[in-house]
Amino acid sequence: MNNRIEQVLNETGLNWTVREESMVTASGIVIPDRKALIREDNNEVLSVHGDGYQAYQNYQLVELLDRVSAQVGLPIHSGGLFGEGKKVFIQLKSNDLSLGSDKVVGYITGINSFDGSTSLAFGPSNLTISCQNTFFSVFRTLENKIKHTKNMELRIDDVCKGMEVAMKEEAKMFETIKRMFETEFGAKERDYVTKTLFNVKENVNLMEIDSVSTTTRNRITTFEHDLLRELKDKGNTLWGLFSGVTRYTTHSLGKGDSTENKMFGTYGNRERQIFRELSELVGG
Repeated sequence: MNNRIEQVLNETGLNWTVREESMVTASGIVIPDRKALIREDNNEVLSVHGDGYQAYQNYQLVELLDRVSAQVGLPIHSGGLFGEGKKVFIQLKSNDLSLGSDKVVGYITGINSFDGSTSLAFGPSNLTISCQNTFFSVFRTLENKIKHTKNMELRIDDVCKGMEVAMKEEAKMFETIKRMFETEFGAKERDYVTKTLFNVKENVNLMEIDSVSTTTRNRITTFEHDLLRELKDKGNTLWGLFSGVTRYTTHSLGKGDSTENKMFGTYGNRERQIFRELSELVGG
């Protein structure tokens, strides 16, 4: 392992490996065809798999992406982990978008897992400088889906193609954001966004105080405060409306790691649904 790879692993908190151990009952009976994946640095059990599952170590992932980085010209920027390492991610720096006096900073995020929840996948993500709001678009597995098996082989060409797809999606997303930045919204769009974000039925009248639970009402109130802050900076535009959503999911959600929720959780899925619907309004 060269110094560059070790530096990235240290900076991202991914400088650890996993080992396999057989599954044994309390009475000492070995469970056939099952094994546990365990972090070697802290003995944390990350998952249980069938015997055919093959872990792709963090250093292997970073070595691969370092080679891809040199080939596609996107430097490795950052990374991290969730659930003690059940899921890991690496970000490569991509393009930026200027919106008036503001800037949207782009990344291509690659994710992998030790719990079997995902194969290696990539997707565009971004950070709005003025408010530090983050947004993660859809992650797509490689065209030739990589499965964690003993015959697993990741080819640079395949990963580069995955990067190219993510870059095209980022370019399309930036064009959509520019149109959203130039398009005003009305009460209908605001109502749709609020109901989608908080899973409220379409026929509910949010103006009626008892139309939703107290918990949901409190969440909506917090969202409305976040939205007003964004509209003050970005105007009464669809981009301002969506930025209210990303401010809420980034800063106000308050349960666990907001980044993990936005990548894999319920609110991340709702956020992506809202972006798709608003995109259609501007021909995205």
